[in-house]
Amino acid sequence: MKIGVLGTGMVGRSLSGKLSEVGHSVVVGTRDVTELLARTESTMGGRVGPFAEWHRENPDVKVDTFAGAAAHGEVVFNATAGAAALEVLRAAGESNLEDKVLVDVSNPIGSSGGGGLPTLFVSNTDSLAEQIQREFPRAKVVKTLNTMNASVMVDPQKLDGGDHHVFVGGDDASAKEKVIELLREGFGWQHIIDLGDITTARGTEMFLSLWLRLMQARGTAAFNVKIVG
Repeated sequence: MKIGVLGTGMVGRSLSGKLSEVGHSVVVGTRDVTELLARTESTMGGRVGPFAEWHRENPDVKVDTFAGAAAHGEVVFNATAGAAALEVLRAAGESNLEDKVLVDVSNPIGSSGGGGLPTLFVSNTDSLAEQIQREFPRAKVVKTLNTMNASVMVDPQKLDGGDHHVFVGGDDASAKEKVIELLREGFGWQHIIDLGDITTARGTEMFLSLWLRLMQARGTAAFNVKIVG
């Protein structure tokens, strides 16, 4: 399958690398390809190295503009920082997203709040996924994978043999089925819960507040949710 991934940070790299590894044709998108490949600095406190280093280790992943990656993909992943999501999708181009499955992995992370942890810039009565769906009504937005760390997204088996859950939500049933197939066959997810329509993204996005507290309390991002009962 042809897949476009918008975003070159930790999440975009994890998704792109794994999807390419299992045989998909992947193009990752950025604002300026030349500038991206010329960067030498690390980000996230040194935890994420220069993109060019990662790309040398993942040569089958092609790099293009946001528009180029979106045009390539039959399925397009939005793996951007939430605050930039709408701007990036506009740069990708509405015509390049029409009638395509748009997998939204982003979270609406805003400014810092109590305890130095970020707040959400949209919640309760709306969600970032809904904002994306309203602005791009011809895209088939599916919310998923935003409730965990990037390493868990692409390798659920690393935690308890994969005995934990991922959620999907969206208005188009066929789009959700395609995403569920990718989650199973591409990433190895065994337990997938379809929460319902796109408004369910409000709940999974607001889970970020608890996730951040759990990460702080546990001192690690290597955990996920398991639904029992």
